[in-house]
Amino acid sequence: MNAETIVSKVWSFCTTLRDDGVGYGDYLEQLTYLIFLKMADEYSKPPYLRDVGIPEAYNWPSLRSRKGAELEAHYITLLRELGIKQGMLGQIFTKAQNKIQDPAKLSRLIEMVNDTQWVMLGADTKGTIYEGLLEKNAEDTKSGAGQYFTPRSLIQAMVACMRPEPGHTIADPACGTGGFFLAAYDYLISHHKLDKKQKAFLKHDTFSGNEIVANTRRMCLMNMFLHNIGEIDGEGAVSANDALISPPAHTVDMVLANPPFGKKSSMTFTNEEGEQEKDDLTYNRQDFWATTSNKQVNFVQHIRTLLKSTGRAAVVVPDNVLFEGGAGETVRKKLMETTELHTILRLPTGIFYANGVKANVLFFDNRPAQKEPWTKEIWFYDYRTNIHHTLKKKPMRFDDLADFIACFSPENRHNRTETWSAETNPEGRWRKYSYQEIIARDKTSLDIFWLKDKSLADLDNLPDPEDLAAEIIENIEAGLNSFKEVAFHLNSSTV
Repeated sequence: MNAETIVSKVWSFCTTLRDDGVGYGDYLEQLTYLIFLKMADEYSKPPYLRDVGIPEAYNWPSLRSRKGAELEAHYITLLRELGIKQGMLGQIFTKAQNKIQDPAKLSRLIEMVNDTQWVMLGADTKGTIYEGLLEKNAEDTKSGAGQYFTPRSLIQAMVACMRPEPGHTIADPACGTGGFFLAAYDYLISHHKLDKKQKAFLKHDTFSGNEIVANTRRMCLMNMFLHNIGEIDGEGAVSANDALISPPAHTVDMVLANPPFGKKSSMTFTNEEGEQEKDDLTYNRQDFWATTSNKQVNFVQHIRTLLKSTGRAAVVVPDNVLFEGGAGETVRKKLMETTELHTILRLPTGIFYANGVKANVLFFDNRPAQKEPWTKEIWFYDYRTNIHHTLKKKPMRFDDLADFIACFSPENRHNRTETWSAETNPEGRWRKYSYQEIIARDKTSLDIFWLKDKSLADLDNLPDPEDLAAEIIENIEAGLNSFKEVAFHLNSSTV
């Protein structure tokens, strides 16, 4: 059976199940369980003869031998029992539940999975099937899965700028469904002729991450596994621990990340009167520069601690990280002093599945301690002003960021030329500011723009009404999110 036929079958069955109210996310979960079980069965046979740890009572043949209500009852028991196992097996089946209520359709799905020899299928084909489902799931705005899915065009551009090398370690402390890992893996495979030792390191030792949401972590592990990262009987490279709680156990060569946006970290507890209260969740870590409940600022601090003294990072952050006072200002100053914060990419709205997101990418290189600040100048690329993208009709493509990558000059970032000039090219999107210029700004703000918004000045050349409406919605939602942050903070401090 060829790849196109498999993809077609997977999608058509998803459509069938949606009629029963089974969403992409639920379908993806069940497919994950079943493909894992089928691959474990394939690995248990010659020439592999590997024991993944699945008891005979709950293996793949045990599913295929049952029908109707007996199959449904057995499947539910199987999911529960495998969820308490150790290693990759337990992580895949943690908190697993059956979401397919019709036993006949569950049986058909089992047979569909059984028709393919998954171990023999190319990693690119398996990856294409799974990544396609992940993206469809992210598009389903009701599920909220979009917050765990970074646009692949942005990830690929970030990886193209960072140029990972064989033998280097790569971490993502909020890895979602594993997009950064897969893009880095693909880059290493396509740009380097890896020897046997390098291939083994890439498969087993290159990647490490954290993902606290069980279902998302499950999808990440399966996504990596299907792309030939890790082993079916291994431990898995993704931890369920909150990355922010304690200092990292080891440092890495590179961090690629898009930490979660949204409300400040908080926890709910019951007071002495039996009433529910919310309290800002702060992380009191000795290796942090500032104590704050701002989740994104904490991730920036944590990522810096993850890096070796020669480590490099590319991190997606919301606008508030660039301008927020207090802890935000402290972190920006310390980041410029202790690392070389050399590049900021300003991103347009309309590219994320989560609405109301205004984001940027920070690129910084860690450095050993010294008295003088390491950051001498910061290069800004404004890919937001006068840029209009929508997820469905005009999504951001990798080619849209080709000019930024060229300006970034990944092969030698010290060989850069501004495209902006006050006299000859005031519309240039690539401009540098000195450390002194930035330190002199109010709150050391990195929220910098210089291009004129043409939609305000040129009424004859307005964007399409659909684009305008989408941008207005994005701006309103971004403002609403900001007000929710303020209200949440005020409520927490007055309780």
